[in-house]
Amino acid sequence: MTTMEKLVLPKLGIRKLIIGMLAEHRFFGPVDDDGATLFKQIKDPAELDLTFTNSTVPPKALLFKQTETLFKFSLGRSVKIDPVDITNERTIIFGIRPCDAKSLAILDQVFKGDYEDPFYLTRRKNTVLIGLSCTQPGVNCFCTSFKDGPASSENVDVLLTDIGEKYYVEVRSDKGKHLIASMKELLRSAKAEDENNVTYVEEKAIAAITRNMNIEGMVNKLDKMFENSLWKTIAMKCLGCGVCTYLCPTCNCFDIQDETALEKGARVRVWDSCMYPEYTLQASGHNPRPERVNRIRNRVYHKFNYCPKNYGVTACVGCGRCIDNCPVNIDIIDVINKAGEAKV
Repeated sequence: MTTMEKLVLPKLGIRKLIIGMLAEHRFFGPVDDDGATLFKQIKDPAELDLTFTNSTVPPKALLFKQTETLFKFSLGRSVKIDPVDITNERTIIFGIRPCDAKSLAILDQVFKGDYEDPFYLTRRKNTVLIGLSCTQPGVNCFCTSFKDGPASSENVDVLLTDIGEKYYVEVRSDKGKHLIASMKELLRSAKAEDENNVTYVEEKAIAAITRNMNIEGMVNKLDKMFENSLWKTIAMKCLGCGVCTYLCPTCNCFDIQDETALEKGARVRVWDSCMYPEYTLQASGHNPRPERVNRIRNRVYHKFNYCPKNYGVTACVGCGRCIDNCPVNIDIIDVINKAGEAKV
């Protein structure tokens, strides 16, 4: 993507802008849900909470559903398959943080690989991402470790940055340009002063990020330390609860289940976690990753070794959710930095 337009929107106009979008789109945005920030469908701009640091559950859940029916079936003398309709309504995800937008670009490569997943890809095609820059990153944010930033516009269609009395608006794609075209009366061209203000806000946010993960040479380093004792040390602390995978914006493990009631049923896809022993349990009873140390190591290798090799990108965006929510305080930054320092 390349920047197409640089505009500004007075904050008093944000409500009108959103109302205009609500008229023709399903609209999802960050909502305060009893202390947790979740991306939910809204009908009124007043429902939005734009003061959040990051959502509790990543907005990937809007495109890669936690539970999704793939098809229905009826049993009798023969099996009848009934396909389900794939949602193709025009959708807006408003307020997505740059790190989460990047996670969707990573998931795109997974779901359009050897087999193209029509459920995810149809929703993705019909979704416009309106990003919201981070002005106050969380204590465990580390997006800058991946040459990204809290105001990166690379993976969104439109990016808003709060610069005081207005939002600086970057239109980054044809999708974004088409969306904004009908609302131009609310916007005006950005001036040099506006660009200076957005630079100041971005630099201030970057300076607030104090944590750093050193991933230089990590792919080759991990190739040499598969049997390193570091994995056993981490596994002794881990509970295997899976919260790190469920709240990770790039994790994409799932299970397929057939749910039946008498002669009718459905094949359902549900989120799963590589941290559970059942995930790799085979019908023969053999489990290639029987111990927690195997599963801990696999999760690290998947993100920092296998994905870089297969897709050319590290499957971590520095959102810090796994650090914030781990009940035993396992810190992925410390894990990778220690791996980088380990002797092989």
